Amino acid sequence: MYSKEEAYQKKKDFWIAYGGYMKLQMNAEERRVNWVNYKTGVKGLYFKSDVDRKFASVAIEMSHANPAMNEMIWEQFEAYEVVLASYLGNDWVWNKNDQTEDGKPILTIGIRLENVSIFRESDYPAIIDFLKTNMIALDAFWTDHQESFDVFKTM
Repeated sequence: MYSKEEAYQKKKDFWIAYGGYMKLQMNAEERRVNWVNYKTGVKGLYFKSDVDRKFASVAIEMSHANPAMNEMIWEQFEAYEVVLASYLGNDWVWNKNDQTEDGKPILTIGIRLENVSIFRESDYPAIIDFLKTNMIALDAFWTDHQESFDVFKTM
């Protein structure tokens, strides 16, 4: 068992290592991006990666302060469901009733890799491969179709 400080340091070390590894990875437009804090340019729309002691995940998260805006962004993704699946695969779970750790309601489209831990360095290759593969796929989708979401940039 790790102390709070040790756990914090382990997590920090993982994200620094992952960020350094991914820094070498260009996006679909051959530009450098911050893969750990991927910016969509749409308020309340995030591409998030997470790793904890039981799983790793990648998700499209809609958490705009205005619930109606979340719903409109969700509907736009629904319109692209088949296209999105062609980039990401069909294993992604659509959840309109998700919530953050502090209970804030959010909408997510995500995928998880179970039975891995940020505290087991032997899991790092599988975790990094999972995060990299899914973030690159999300970026490819976003590069090709973000114009369809530009309307939300001004709202």
